[in-house]
Amino acid sequence: MNLSTKYLGLELKNPIIVGASNLVTDIEMLKKLEEAGAAAIVYKSIFEEQIQLENLEIHQDMTDYNERNAEMTNLFQDGLYESGPEEFIMNFTAAKKALSIPLIASINAVYDESWIAYAQKLEEAGADAIELNFYAVPVEFDVDGRGILNEEIDIIEVVKKAVKIPVSVKLSSFYTNPLYAISEMDKRGADGFVLFNRMFQPDINIETEKHHFPYNLSSEQDNRLALRFAGLLYDNINGNICASQGIYTGEDVLKMILAGADTVQVVSTLYKNGPKQITKMLQEMEAWMATRQYEKLDDFRGNLSRAKMKDPFTYKRAQYVDILMKSGEIFKKYPMR
Repeated sequence: MNLSTKYLGLELKNPIIVGASNLVTDIEMLKKLEEAGAAAIVYKSIFEEQIQLENLEIHQDMTDYNERNAEMTNLFQDGLYESGPEEFIMNFTAAKKALSIPLIASINAVYDESWIAYAQKLEEAGADAIELNFYAVPVEFDVDGRGILNEEIDIIEVVKKAVKIPVSVKLSSFYTNPLYAISEMDKRGADGFVLFNRMFQPDINIETEKHHFPYNLSSEQDNRLALRFAGLLYDNINGNICASQGIYTGEDVLKMILAGADTVQVVSTLYKNGPKQITKMLQEMEAWMATRQYEKLDDFRGNLSRAKMKDPFTYKRAQYVDILMKSGEIFKKYPMR
């Protein structure tokens, strides 16, 4: 079977991309993921807020003893404690050298200048594409949704002008109308869309009465939202569609391609099942395609998208109404005790 596909102008041997995570910061793990069949890897995101926090911590550590010496008021040269993305860029460069498959850089910044600077530095380091990680949780009451969207569109435009490599965006699902947001970003030049960003949520420990932030890996049911929007977006935008969250098996990948996705990103299944899960997923895809005599992904890509479906209500609210009308069937599967 021919599992090759295109994403962000890159020729990929199959549609399985390893998403950004701590997994990819280890060179040996990177090699194992490539050997298992990964078509591309998204390197762990560079977060400007993390760099700023490190700068603050270093500044505090190095100024604690200022003015305690009669001969001097500053023990260290001004600016010596300033940190930056240099270490991250160095690690990214090492990862790029260790791989023969495309390596995509992921960025989450605060200021326009930082988005541009990080993108240019990562392009120089050999990134095959840039993924703008729009991971943000609004906490102000006076910022409206349109303002947030316009700011993100502006970021896409300035980064696209600053680099020559493709630029994709990884989005939250919490837009008033994700289809409108994606359509506007598509018009402004985004080359691809990752659906969707998994937001880490706080939890509360009732014993200590404190917040804590547990790792919350996706479950196998979390992919349905991405499936819905892949099916709605197919043949309606110029950019590529990459489905993310809850993709554990080859069957999950096939579902996304039937809906209209070009690629998928996987992380949680690798934490739970190891790198060899990619090999298993590819084998499952090939076996399914063989039984239906599909030779390549384009033979069935988007076959169950809204653009190709005869039933126009599959992706609409009528689906919800249909479920309500059949609500009694749930008791057959989960009988009350």
